[in-house]
Amino acid sequence: MLNKKLNKKATALAVATSLLISYAAFADGHKHKTFNFKELDSSANAADWNVEKPWKLPKGFTQTVVSDESDLNIYDAGRDDWNDMNVVNETGPQAGRFMYRTHEVRGVPEGGAISVIDLKTGKTKILAQDLSWTALDGIRWTPWGTLVTAEETTGGRFLEIELNEDMMSVKAIHDRPEVGRLAHEGIDIDAEGNVYIVDEHRGRSSGCNGVVPCGGGIYKFVPETYGDLSRGSLYVLKVNGADGLGQGEWAGPIDPLTARESGSAAGGQSYQRPEDVEIIGDNLYVAITEGPRDVATANGSLTFKSELYEGRVIAVNMKNMKVSNFVKPGMNVPVEIGKPGEEGHQTGFDSIDNLAEAPNGDLIMIEDNKPSDIWFASTKTNEFGASKKVKLFASLTDPEAEGTGIYFSPTDPKTLYVNIQHSAAEDGDGTWAITRKHDK
Repeated sequence: MLNKKLNKKATALAVATSLLISYAAFADGHKHKTFNFKELDSSANAADWNVEKPWKLPKGFTQTVVSDESDLNIYDAGRDDWNDMNVVNETGPQAGRFMYRTHEVRGVPEGGAISVIDLKTGKTKILAQDLSWTALDGIRWTPWGTLVTAEETTGGRFLEIELNEDMMSVKAIHDRPEVGRLAHEGIDIDAEGNVYIVDEHRGRSSGCNGVVPCGGGIYKFVPETYGDLSRGSLYVLKVNGADGLGQGEWAGPIDPLTARESGSAAGGQSYQRPEDVEIIGDNLYVAITEGPRDVATANGSLTFKSELYEGRVIAVNMKNMKVSNFVKPGMNVPVEIGKPGEEGHQTGFDSIDNLAEAPNGDLIMIEDNKPSDIWFASTKTNEFGASKKVKLFASLTDPEAEGTGIYFSPTDPKTLYVNIQHSAAEDGDGTWAITRKHDK
């Protein structure tokens, strides 16, 4: 199996190197052709699990290991590396060459870690590790050439990393408390240098110290100076409408050190576990993993409504601040019923987690679910703001794992990078490349 993995890695690295060299051939007018696919008719069945080819894919696509636990095995003795989110150096003279990954471990003596892969040579190493870090999750490349990441714990830190010229070692790491102490997951940055984050919290049911709703908000950090995250103002999304939809506004500024509570006090909208954000055009897309299936009642008890959807993606139009459902089960994508192989199973959208932008501008979405499905949604919408076309692209057969860290490098429109996290295979966590065999 080790030789097979090494061969797969060599193939993946050869593809990545070729793309780095030949990217100039993919002008904007051709990018939309690079990831056409015929959608799958159903999710993957765990009974079909193949550790060498764990992803169920459309015809014409290959899957190869970029890096797995045979490279680093940061957390040994049978513990998973919990590969979480991916990004490459998106700007600079060697743009696209180095991939950076967070490892979402909790409560381990070694502390949280960030790893780096040289996609040209295959060299893989720990970029940074700290005994105090826990549950490192989102990671982004900033337009000014740094990495930002954050902790997915209550009151979690937001960190900015300066790199040395070799791009594989750290010059300095800065805690940026002004961006907000939150249970961070998704991070994105707009052209003006504003930072968008979420509070990965069940705001409608867990609340704050017995008060519901509270937390689970969407936030915008506005720096005083472009590229300087040490000073600025934090705002929370406030929505005038039912179910977190309707007319929105950025309320604040709020206290970044108590962002969950101060955001709610300012009228911030509570969602049920927002996990990721992605800016495409004028829209901020937000993955709400658990939807309002568990809804807090006035006396603090919970009402579970199984007929409701679980998980949706909302869109915030940043020009007019209208908030709408962009993808929602039962609206423009099926509701998942049961599991593959079970009687009455229906493939559908469930517990959506991470987001990314496709080369053609579609929104890519991956589920925190078993099976973990990957969906593409057209950003062309109907009059209600909902995507006109949502397609199932891939599905994970690994019976214990979830997919995460979906990502397209801006210099590599042919390859979707995705991580497998807490695999059923021994030391099975890793980063995979899903690539078209041929252009159409």
